[in-house]
Amino acid sequence: MPDPASLVDLRRRVEAMLPEIDLPELVLEVMSWVPGFTEAFTHASGNHARVADLGLSVAGVLCANAMNVGFKPVTSPGVPGLTRDRLHHVDQNYVRLDTLAAANAALVDAQAEIPLAQVWGGGLLASIDGIRFVVPVRSIHARPSPRFFGRKRGITWLNMLNDQAAGLAAKVVAGTPRDSLNVVDVVQLQRGGKVPEAIITDTGSYSDIVFGLLHLTGRQYRPQLANLPDQRLWRFDDNADYGPLNQAARGHIDTARIAAHWEDMCRVAVSIHSCEVSAHDVTRMISRDGNPTPLGQAIAHYGRIFKTLHILRLADDEPYRREGKSQANLVEGRHDLARRIYHGKKGEMVRTYYEGMEDQLSSLGLVLNCVVLWNTVYSNRAVEQLRAQGYPVLDTDEARLSAFIRSHIGIDGHYAFNLPDLGGAHRPLRDPDARDD
Repeated sequence: MPDPASLVDLRRRVEAMLPEIDLPELVLEVMSWVPGFTEAFTHASGNHARVADLGLSVAGVLCANAMNVGFKPVTSPGVPGLTRDRLHHVDQNYVRLDTLAAANAALVDAQAEIPLAQVWGGGLLASIDGIRFVVPVRSIHARPSPRFFGRKRGITWLNMLNDQAAGLAAKVVAGTPRDSLNVVDVVQLQRGGKVPEAIITDTGSYSDIVFGLLHLTGRQYRPQLANLPDQRLWRFDDNADYGPLNQAARGHIDTARIAAHWEDMCRVAVSIHSCEVSAHDVTRMISRDGNPTPLGQAIAHYGRIFKTLHILRLADDEPYRREGKSQANLVEGRHDLARRIYHGKKGEMVRTYYEGMEDQLSSLGLVLNCVVLWNTVYSNRAVEQLRAQGYPVLDTDEARLSAFIRSHIGIDGHYAFNLPDLGGAHRPLRDPDARDD
């Protein structure tokens, strides 16, 4: 269905009203709005002493990592906070996974307070999907996949996004394994913001065991199922008459098996919820080589209860379907913006160690949330100004504005075209033994 003319015009007007800004300046402006952002970056030693202009240095490191361009383009020898030595010091001692997660939590909380974000959603719906990165260097943390990486190897960055366009959590996994092995882990990594009640994924993240594990931990699971007419429904009573659904509801849910393993199922759920054990490891242990153990079969039978209810709602409830598709489109918009920002080195991941990959992509996620927060704040101001001027802003159109617009954001940088006076001679050669600045 084409977008209504009122929505097209509103999007055009709002985008034209947003100020033009370069990405580093955008990050600094967001840091000035959210005091907890800079405060989240503490020294690895636990020392409370902070270097001067720490916020400026952190912004430089975040932008260098997020744009995948390295430190050289963001260094400024005349600015103490942006020298190469300072950037390396801040990167090694202040920018790590726990500080990035704490700063991200502050951004998520700030995003939830904006009226426009509240129009988009209540923060109780989230989706998980992966974006692939080629790893051209030798690394034990990359895996082959001809479909996504050609002849090279790569990684998948699984991330969770709520219905207010804020990124909640992410995880780096090697290659392109079934997302179902890692979905529950990504859910448990969330810090800050409301805890989503429902999780939407694509077909690759679906399994009956994931259905069971997520519902055991108190969340609804709503995967997008391929070939919906061919999906099997499940029943408790083999002799019950379901009318037209008799042929579809041909699977049997073994309640005796669930009851026999109920205590162990609860122990597994508590262990995952308290982060005592990885859901990825649990899923592998209870489904060895595709053959579930007795405990895995009990969790799968439990998950089939909710899978059947989910399929019935998909077939019967149009708003339920639209909600899932809208959330899936939202995460695709975030991935498109991530590709635009992560443009250096052909958009490939050149770090070899897992911690380095995780830190760089966490920096990318943090910068993405900075862009989302900045866009939301200024789009909200633009909508308020249009209403004050008498422009008819429909509530249905306002709910479909995007936080991922980027035409007003300078990402590639500016280049100088000033030729110095060389006096007719050539430039001097560099000293091969001198330090590279």
